[in-house]
Amino acid sequence: MIKRLLALLLFLNSTVIYAQTIKTDVLVVGSSASGVAAAIQCGRSKVKTILADDGFKISGITVADQMVSLEVNNNIASGIWGEFRNHIRENYGKTAGYDTAQNAPLKFEPGRGTSILKKISDTVKNLTVYQNAIFSNIKKDGDRWEVSLIRDGKTITVKARVVVDATETGAVAIKAGAKLREPFSNQTDNSTLKMYRTSIVAGESMPGQIHTDANSPKNNYPQYPAFTIPLNAILAGDVENILVTEKVLPAEKNIQYLPLQLQLGQGVGCAAAFCAFFKTTTKHLNVRITQGELLDFKGYLLPFGDINQTDHAWRAIQQVCATGLLRGRQQVTNGNPQFIFMPDSAVSTAEVQPVLTEIYTRAFIWFNIQKPGEKFTVGNTLSFISEITLTDPAVLNKSMAKAWKGQYKFKSDFDVNRPISRYEFAVLANRFLNPFARTVDLAGRLVN
Repeated sequence: MIKRLLALLLFLNSTVIYAQTIKTDVLVVGSSASGVAAAIQCGRSKVKTILADDGFKISGITVADQMVSLEVNNNIASGIWGEFRNHIRENYGKTAGYDTAQNAPLKFEPGRGTSILKKISDTVKNLTVYQNAIFSNIKKDGDRWEVSLIRDGKTITVKARVVVDATETGAVAIKAGAKLREPFSNQTDNSTLKMYRTSIVAGESMPGQIHTDANSPKNNYPQYPAFTIPLNAILAGDVENILVTEKVLPAEKNIQYLPLQLQLGQGVGCAAAFCAFFKTTTKHLNVRITQGELLDFKGYLLPFGDINQTDHAWRAIQQVCATGLLRGRQQVTNGNPQFIFMPDSAVSTAEVQPVLTEIYTRAFIWFNIQKPGEKFTVGNTLSFISEITLTDPAVLNKSMAKAWKGQYKFKSDFDVNRPISRYEFAVLANRFLNPFARTVDLAGRLVN
């Protein structure tokens, strides 16, 4: 009888332990704005996600009901940030005197902003939120991380393929043995690198910077004060399948960082979802697939302010420019920075030749034979496409003449002798050459 009772107690005890151990694809620890965005994106990317909510509140606020105003990074309606911005404007749209103009500063009460983010997360399938869950410990268990959370005085064990550390201190990554990088700085001179090719965040300016002119210190491409945050900035040192959000940004943050936090969280969510979906590790992150997922959900790779998402060529321009084939320009007007694509400007041969010869093996021969002039023409573009795709030149020219204004919606007339615009070149390069499909590593280098 005693043996039977002991066996029953052991069985019940093991059942309780089992009930407190949960498996998931991604666990997000820390309910900062970036953490909430990461969890939302993971769920939307169709991987099972848990958010350990330790009490979410939009940061940088001292008085709960004061109206705040976002002055920077407000114009690039990237992904979840753009979604949040639209909800705010809808909420305040009928308020007397409230400015809903596209470039107006975004004003809202922090409590309402917090409520909006929570409502967005509530609509996401595959996302479970554990309220009042405090991080306790993390250790490796096979191909998963085993994370201990304290909730209502009880320990919950979550086994996840990927863990996102969205805490302000980086406590999860540090506990896992990671040596965290310095916070991202857009004033570092990385001019010899091509990290922009791996961008997951596009910013107009870092909060608190003094806006000067386009000749200020360079940060790779685009130039300061516009910037991009590369994919490798979110990796937790040599520790695999742990990604960080808040520790990427400066420690002293205020409400002006909210657009960047939401963009960064979304980018991290895409990377985490990639690792979980393909059952791989951060060591094998595929830059282009991760960026493609971000673009699918309207996230920007480069902060072009003159090409709206409603433009049918928006994605083509983002993809082509992420290869460096075409580059934008920094423009500062009355102290306000804007990074522009200049869609109607002519394409110069000097700009596109280096990247074309880097990506396509036959490009060197083509340039030596054709010897295009200073301005790249429509005819040059079609000739190059013909060379790379092995399409008969006459057939290609004839089909393009028919599709020029109908299918591609170009405004200028079809004329092989005139310089091609940057807009036209981006659309055709993306459609026929697809440079974005070339694999790049986390340093932005082409992989053969």
